[in-house]
Amino acid sequence: MTARRADGAPLRRGPRPLSLHLNTALAMLLSSSGGLPLLKSGLLPWKPPLRQRAEDLRQQLAHAESQPQGAEALREAVDREMRRRIDSVLTGIECYRQHPYHRDLPDPPVVWREGATRLLDYGPPGGRPALFVPSLVNRHYILDLSPGKSLMRWLAGHGVRPLLIDWGTPGPLERRFTLTDYIAGRLERALDAIVEETGRPVPIVGYCMGGLLTTALALRRPKAVAGLGLLATPWDFHAEDATTAKRAAALFQPFGPALDNWGELPTDALQALFTQLDPMLALKKFGQFARMDPASRAAVAFVALEDWLNDGVPLVAAVARDALAGWYGRNDTVTGNWLVGGLPVDPSRIRVPTLALIPERDRIVPPASAMALPKVIPGAEMIVPPLGHIGMVVSAGAETGVWRPLADWLAATG
Repeated sequence: MTARRADGAPLRRGPRPLSLHLNTALAMLLSSSGGLPLLKSGLLPWKPPLRQRAEDLRQQLAHAESQPQGAEALREAVDREMRRRIDSVLTGIECYRQHPYHRDLPDPPVVWREGATRLLDYGPPGGRPALFVPSLVNRHYILDLSPGKSLMRWLAGHGVRPLLIDWGTPGPLERRFTLTDYIAGRLERALDAIVEETGRPVPIVGYCMGGLLTTALALRRPKAVAGLGLLATPWDFHAEDATTAKRAAALFQPFGPALDNWGELPTDALQALFTQLDPMLALKKFGQFARMDPASRAAVAFVALEDWLNDGVPLVAAVARDALAGWYGRNDTVTGNWLVGGLPVDPSRIRVPTLALIPERDRIVPPASAMALPKVIPGAEMIVPPLGHIGMVVSAGAETGVWRPLADWLAATG
């Protein structure tokens, strides 16, 4: 029998994969007692910025243990805190799974469709058209998350006519796709439909992986593209942390033999790879969520974003290989070995106005990785707002840091 919430709806499946998040959080917390002797002895390795704080803490522990029954009191205190945090993260996850929120924004009109892919028109009629391209591994509606956190609807109210690609869930046809099929096929034909309807070239804006797709598109169709906008778009995958990038590629390898049978890399496998970027993230954020009033705006915003994160789509096999083994593993983008339609994607040949918005606090796409792309595009402009990867499109600071500069650029470009 399917477990259900109090309102009768099924319990949320997330955070996905649930077993990985639970086991990681519990393993880290339960290791606290075992790590205490290493901390006290100074044998734990620390990053340079944390070494002095670690030494101060070690001295405080030594002082506490020097008191009568201090060692036993310290062990008991660590045990109590460990249990408290375990209870907090489990409570937070259960509260999330039970929360009554559900996204109920209606879809805008669909003006073009091919296979699983739709082109959504946010209007208004007469607005300056711009094509928005999201990642292939996350749902499009991060750009239309909720009434107060929708880049698409905000732009539509400021003279832009956003046209947003919804890649949909890969079906039998898409499971045979390569990146060339997505870019030189689906994306080019969507762009053609807009240009034919409007009678002029249009700006194209890509978010995250979508920026890589639009970079290739701008090279392939320069006469149809009025400008290139890049939101948190990676390029040099080894710029800040080559070890982590190569580890992601290595973690992908066990899935390789099964990809041909599946035709895709499942959502939970992708989520497991992303978890490696910050294994403590679920522990931190669900521990915080446990302390929120479920009816508060902050709690509802948390659930809305978490629902989007857990509503991912599989990545088709050939694209998974190109992205994980090629981009992350070999850094094909920087070395010139990423090919679309048999030709290298060389951003130094882009000649349209380009704006790169690169969030300063991005943990998913390190700023140095994103900065590598506009640095090789002639005349590209860079803006570095003090935001995170997802916060750049949905946080309280998104309107000032990203939405308005993007609208101004589109007005000048479109």
